[in-house]
Amino acid sequence: MRLWSLHPRYLDRQGLTACWREALLAQAVLTGRTRGYRNHPQLERFREQPEPDAAVGSYLTAVAEEAAARGYRFDTGKILSPGVAVPLVAVTDGQVALEWRHLLAKLRVRSPDRAGDLAAVTDPLVHPLFRVVPGPVAGWERDRGTTLPD
Repeated sequence: MRLWSLHPRYLDRQGLTACWREALLAQAVLTGRTRGYRNHPQLERFREQPEPDAAVGSYLTAVAEEAAARGYRFDTGKILSPGVAVPLVAVTDGQVALEWRHLLAKLRVRSPDRAGDLAAVTDPLVHPLFRVVPGPVAGWERDRGTTLPD
């Protein structure tokens, strides 16, 4: 499961679709609708929020908005807590840098044209749910500095 801290605008078609599916899975886990993935480390930052279901709803909403801007139709009826205002979630600049390297590595293989388009980006935007703070790679991240496998 990869719940990107990066803005969904950077994801290619496959990445955007996977992000939507994985965030829906995260929503199911956080709301007790599935028994799998309960201990997935990427869910920690959502569980730490006052309203985890609203936080993941906000995450899903931004992904759906990006999809709509590209002409895709994700079923927003699947978002259990849409439109609930939530506090921004801190993400470290170290985590953002790691994810940016990881995304570019994936895109070089899967969508080289997209990788080329993003090569000049030096300060990537984060997902609208997050705010960047100084710090190292997140403690929940499995990878601590190398490119992650799928």
